[in-house]
Amino acid sequence: MKRTNFFKSIQWKLVVIYALLILVAMQVIGVYFVRSLERQYINNFSQSLVDRANLLSYNVSEGIASNGGDSTSDQQLNQVLDQLLSEFTESTTLADDIREVQIIDTNSVVRATSNPNNQSLVGQRTANSFIQKSFATSGAQETLVYEDSNERMRVVAVPVKSEVDGTTTGMIYIEASMQSIYNQMEQVTRILATGTLIALIITSILGVLLSRTITRPIADMRRQAVEMRKGNFSRKVKVYSDDEVGQLAYAFNELTDELMEANATTEAERRRLTSVLENMSDGVVATDRSLRVILMNDQARDMIGLAEEEAMGANLQNLLEFDDEIVIPEDGTMPPKLIDLSTDEELFLVRAYFSPIQKHSGPITGLIVVLHDVTEQEQVEQDRREFVANVSHELRTPLTTMRSYLEVLAEGAYKDDELAPRFLETTQNETERMIRLVNDLLQLSKMDSKEYTMQKVKFDFIQFFNDIIDRHEMTKGETIQFRRKLMKRRVYVHADQDKMTQVIDNIITNAIKFSPEGGTITFRTMLRAKRLVIGIKDEGVGIPKSNLKKIFERFYRVDKARARNIGGTGLGLSIAKEVVSAHGGDIWAESEFGRGTTIYFTIPFDTIVEVND
Repeated sequence: MKRTNFFKSIQWKLVVIYALLILVAMQVIGVYFVRSLERQYINNFSQSLVDRANLLSYNVSEGIASNGGDSTSDQQLNQVLDQLLSEFTESTTLADDIREVQIIDTNSVVRATSNPNNQSLVGQRTANSFIQKSFATSGAQETLVYEDSNERMRVVAVPVKSEVDGTTTGMIYIEASMQSIYNQMEQVTRILATGTLIALIITSILGVLLSRTITRPIADMRRQAVEMRKGNFSRKVKVYSDDEVGQLAYAFNELTDELMEANATTEAERRRLTSVLENMSDGVVATDRSLRVILMNDQARDMIGLAEEEAMGANLQNLLEFDDEIVIPEDGTMPPKLIDLSTDEELFLVRAYFSPIQKHSGPITGLIVVLHDVTEQEQVEQDRREFVANVSHELRTPLTTMRSYLEVLAEGAYKDDELAPRFLETTQNETERMIRLVNDLLQLSKMDSKEYTMQKVKFDFIQFFNDIIDRHEMTKGETIQFRRKLMKRRVYVHADQDKMTQVIDNIITNAIKFSPEGGTITFRTMLRAKRLVIGIKDEGVGIPKSNLKKIFERFYRVDKARARNIGGTGLGLSIAKEVVSAHGGDIWAESEFGRGTTIYFTIPFDTIVEVND
């Protein structure tokens, strides 16, 4: 699971939110507090400055009154005023802030100043507009001015009133620096900034700790979701509290349990479905609405002959090579289709049954195609038709011949001493031919039956084979030669002598029939892997390679016209194949066209006994 970057996590967002809340709160509180404190400091400073100015005004008024108000004693008055200014600047709590105090008479003449550097102004008429305005209003005035150094100064002008008639006898002019106030405000601001920084640090730490109580169960649920995605439903989310996050954890655990049960049910259904599909003898193909393959079992892939990666997503129309386009009707009913998947070497027929995928009465979302191998059924049906046709043909030919000859005899030919015996002989031959055909058919029918049994005994097959060859050699005539390449051993087998005699008779009879005059039939025996191999070779015209596998089929003839002329039924090799197979052996043919044919068959043997010459 990929670890979440701290700066992208909820924990970081919560810490930032806490910090921003604290920062905003501290800023709001700081601005309000600083503004209020600054206003309070300024008001207190101004009020204190005015009060001190009023006190100085009263003392000046008293000093002037004690001097008698005589203008001839200016020197004495100036001394009194200087003494008052000295006492004022030394006794006031604002002594450090007051830059200058001037006492001005009614003629705007500076009578005294506390600033030693401005003693030259004493006795001079002041041009200060603020003082002139104060004289004009006869009231106390104050204002805020900035010096060239941008130092903020509070200027106060308070009139000196006569105690006799209340007239204005002078003016007290005070300049005081407010820098101490703003220095104090800077200290307060620094304290607030430091407090804000400390609060942010503490808030961040607490935010990390508190946010972990939220993010830890969420991270645990995230890990649980990853495990669930991997299919692990055994893990549980730890419940840390009973709050909303804890309730979410409870719900997550309940969801995990339900998903585990649903997954188990789905998995069981999937296994059952897979087992059913894999153990079906039929192929199953599922498609979506657009007929794209979404599911296919092994049987279907084997039938179609495609790998899974090639079949998945392929169009069903192209996959099954339908001649006409597949269209799913609205009612979903589709007739089955016969599909020919045959190759040059093998016949393979499949019947496709269609069933729509539809939930309740909703739209059709796909198609289920069941592929049933009907090759054997079609082959059996075809063999049945061919068998009926062949039997009908084989029976009709002798019956037609017999009817023709009998009709001629009935018309009076039986009185002809020359024709009658010949016609009767032909009729007798055709009758025997039909009897042989019927006997062969009965024998094949018995061998196809489950009740068919053999009378197996132990005997020396080499001697048995020699006896059969001797019998045929006595009746073959002088135009065909027999050549024996048999082992000088006694090879004992456990077999039905009558059935094996019929097998060898059928093969030798065919070899004699198809051998040319002066030809040679060669008999051979060999041992291979606990089996005795018997070979009978003629020097006839041979069999084309394309027909070799078919000569053991019932009623099959390479040259039907010639076979009929020489009296064959087309069942001899079929019977031989059934008998050999019943004994646990194999039978096959090797031939080179124009140079003869060799029929081989095998039979398991029991023991071998060496024969001394």
